[in-house]
Amino acid sequence: MRTHDEILDAIRSHGSKAYPEESCGFLLGRMTEAGNYVAAVVPVKNSRKSNRERRFRIEAEDFHRADQAARKQGWDIVGFYHSHPDHPARPSATDLAEATFPGYTYVIVSVLKRRPGQITAWSLWPDRSRFESEPIEIISEINVTP
Repeated sequence: MRTHDEILDAIRSHGSKAYPEESCGFLLGRMTEAGNYVAAVVPVKNSRKSNRERRFRIEAEDFHRADQAARKQGWDIVGFYHSHPDHPARPSATDLAEATFPGYTYVIVSVLKRRPGQITAWSLWPDRSRFESEPIEIISEINVTP
């Protein structure tokens, strides 16, 4: 994943504000041969009814709105992010079971006592059997042209 500091700061901030519940949102940008290029995030409400400290849910309407926002800029949805309150920034068994989009980037931020910690990126294996760690490259300028 390639992005800039402001994107990672927005993910960290959302995780901190949502604490002790999980935050969630979309990554917008471009899929490129060099990896997913993230130019913007769209935070959404965790619509899960229970166990929000350990699970999140994104509504179809949120997906539609994020897709419209991406298309308006000539971009695509290239992934998702969520927080792990008081847990490490690595995918859980539930994250794997609920992931459905190989090729997307899955970002996780650890939030410990409201303080954002480690942030990691993952890609879903094509057969959906596992996640593979994805490096995060910080770049100085986002240039995502259609």
